[in-house]
Amino acid sequence: MPYRSKVFVSFDGDNDIHFYRLMLAWKQSDNSTFTFSNAHDLNQARDSSQEVSIKRQLSIRLQNSRVFISLIGQSTRFLYKFVRWEIEQAIAMQMPIIAVNLNGMRTIDIDRCPPLLRTANAMHISFNSKIMEHALTNWPNHISGIPRPQRYEWYYYDPRVYTSLGL
Repeated sequence: MPYRSKVFVSFDGDNDIHFYRLMLAWKQSDNSTFTFSNAHDLNQARDSSQEVSIKRQLSIRLQNSRVFISLIGQSTRFLYKFVRWEIEQAIAMQMPIIAVNLNGMRTIDIDRCPPLLRTANAMHISFNSKIMEHALTNWPNHISGIPRPQRYEWYYYDPRVYTSLGL
């Protein structure tokens, strides 16, 4: 398998794009150490494209990614056309998954979490550059050490991790 260095970010493009753009701003900020190689920089999938064409472009992005981030907003669990498909692909590719709660919850949010992520070995965190950077740095190595198949669990960081990051 070729080296994959990108981070794929899945989100509700209609309602949560501003959170994705904030992540891009964190990456550009001189005051933050947050960084990620954005898989969405690889190609363009326009709203006017056909679904098959969009999924082909998303597939290329996923294949070049080492981590899958799902931004979980109020309506994310109801999105099937692309978000669910992206999650299915990430699970099938056994990518490390980080579920990011946009409402500040630091553990799984059963009311908002897409059903597929409820049964995936995913790290559930709040939306913040420090904890996201921590998860991007540590979660992929941790999850790679867990034998597959194994019972799926909901992972989250102990409150002490947040405190150590100043959160």
